[in-house]
Amino acid sequence: MSLQSSGRVAILWRGDREARERATPQNSRFHRIFEELAALGIAAEPAVYDEETHDEVRAQLLHVDGVLVWVNPLQDGRDRLWLNELLREVATGSRWVSAHPDVIAKLGVKEVLFHTRGMGWSVGAELYASYDDFRLRFPERLEHGRTRVLKRSRGNDGQGVWKVERVASAAGADEVCVREAHAPSEPRTMPLDRFLESCRGYFDGGEAIVDQPFQPRLRDGMIRCYVSEDRVVGFGHQHPQGLMDPADMHPDAALGKVMFPADEPRFEPLRERMEAAWIPELMELLDIARSDMPVIWDADFLYGPVDEGGADTYVLCEINVSSVFAIPDQAASAIGACALRRMGDVPIIAA
Repeated sequence: MSLQSSGRVAILWRGDREARERATPQNSRFHRIFEELAALGIAAEPAVYDEETHDEVRAQLLHVDGVLVWVNPLQDGRDRLWLNELLREVATGSRWVSAHPDVIAKLGVKEVLFHTRGMGWSVGAELYASYDDFRLRFPERLEHGRTRVLKRSRGNDGQGVWKVERVASAAGADEVCVREAHAPSEPRTMPLDRFLESCRGYFDGGEAIVDQPFQPRLRDGMIRCYVSEDRVVGFGHQHPQGLMDPADMHPDAALGKVMFPADEPRFEPLRERMEAAWIPELMELLDIARSDMPVIWDADFLYGPVDEGGADTYVLCEINVSSVFAIPDQAASAIGACALRRMGDVPIIAA
């Protein structure tokens, strides 16, 4: 091992063997990040991962200085169990990994909504640590017509996110109307007991469910705040379609996500709160050092009640860490700069 002026980074995402063999920096969806790293003198290479190519990828990662990872918690029926163990092994040497699985376990799971319930971005959250606990306490949360949103610990694309509300039954049965945020989903009415039982698997492996109140301003849109370590690097705005009746959707819902730079005036109040208060408080609460914060992550906010001065408030609905993409244009340069800083913290492995 010798010190050099440049280093090597692997950019890792999920794909089969054919995708691994065909991958280049130019044909990857991460081409802007490859370009930024190259401009900084960092040699970046694709590292397409699949459980079938686990050993090949391991050998590759042991010969780079850092690893940037974009792999969802759940994708095509597969989780990250093997990959997380590999990344922990890689990070025990002189290499850095972002996001590290142990950081994801603190920051990128739904429990963070419960652990940060005392912060200014929360309207309250409940945590059910076991199925028995869930079955005992959740029905009480549905009393008095309150609509709830349940979220399993790990997931993406709305998987395991449910809007739940009680409905009147002519027979006097205890029934609920439920709708999942994943893909187009129709509301379904069923006995409460049946719905509770359908959630039993969410507790496998010691995982949990988080319960939040439904936000009436969902129609007004969701703000995705993109962050590199502890600095906001851009925003995205979209009108969610999951959990919404088609008749209630915003007319702009079909436009998808619109990206904005970090200095977008309409989001300045949110950026100031994030950088000056909420991110430092989050890091202290979860005991994560700045150098361990993800190179890229995001916090998703819904609009809360308007305050007494007529200004919007913001309610955290999710933090994403495992696979944050697409990203605003300026986020790619922030990722490159962050990777370069981390190169200064580890010895460079000679090619």
